[in-house]
Amino acid sequence: MLLAVLFANTDGNILIERFHGVPAEERLHWRSFLVKLGAENLRGAKNEELFVASHKSVYIVYTMLGDICIYVVGKDEYDELALAEVIFAITSSTKDVCGKPPTERLFLDKYGKICLSLDEIVWQGMLENTEKERIKRSIRMKPPADV
Repeated sequence: MLLAVLFANTDGNILIERFHGVPAEERLHWRSFLVKLGAENLRGAKNEELFVASHKSVYIVYTMLGDICIYVVGKDEYDELALAEVIFAITSSTKDVCGKPPTERLFLDKYGKICLSLDEIVWQGMLENTEKERIKRSIRMKPPADV
């Protein structure tokens, strides 16, 4: 199961988080642990360079995309290789939505579409979709109709 997907800025502020099967009382611990992990290891990291960590039966894959840190946490069948596929789909769709590796401002401007694409990729703790074109079609937003 995919336990968590988090997006944070370089200061450690969480921009988007999705937890699956993680009790509410443990979420604060995960937030602070992941942000600390990224702060220690992502300084000077290249764009989309993958980092891997594990603790007991939990795996973590994380990377930088522009000014954004992305963390994916999984267990059981979601080992390092499966999480690498998940994070590749997430970074790819985020770049497509933003048009380039995002700054924090651009990320927040495209927040709605990024959340939609994330929901198309990960659904209830399972990898749902990695097809780039299918994700793009699924997240098209229609402008509100004039009433």
